[in-house]
Amino acid sequence: MNTSAIDTAIVAPAWKAFQGSLPVKIGVIRDDAQYDQVVAFMNGLLDVVGDNEEHELADFLDLVGQLVSDYENTRYLIPGAAPHEVLRFIMEQHGLKQTDLAEEIGGQSVVSAILNEKRVINARQAKALALRFGVSPAAFL
Repeated sequence: MNTSAIDTAIVAPAWKAFQGSLPVKIGVIRDDAQYDQVVAFMNGLLDVVGDNEEHELADFLDLVGQLVSDYENTRYLIPGAAPHEVLRFIMEQHGLKQTDLAEEIGGQSVVSAILNEKRVINARQAKALALRFGVSPAAFL
């Protein structure tokens, strides 16, 4: 297949139909209002996909998460910060101990493992942390 040749007569109507089937416009996020809409949409996808990397919408969730992450990296978060660094920063800002996040993450030992890079934050934990701190789940993924 020649990937450099795109049949716009097929792709353009398919893209328009796809975009028309969604509750939000998927593309580069340009403002906070669109950001809020895309984050809400991403949270809905997280509810459906969860941690199932084999789910048929997992790649779409990754794409939407990347769009959110790109917007946040230019406006809110420390560019290039790893998820465990974001968690550590937020904990310090809120004066929290590892035990304070037991409900969201699953116990002090799990928080410790994440902060020490022995575990990664999964989708469920990212969503719970995002709800608690009022940020996008993408900040933790």
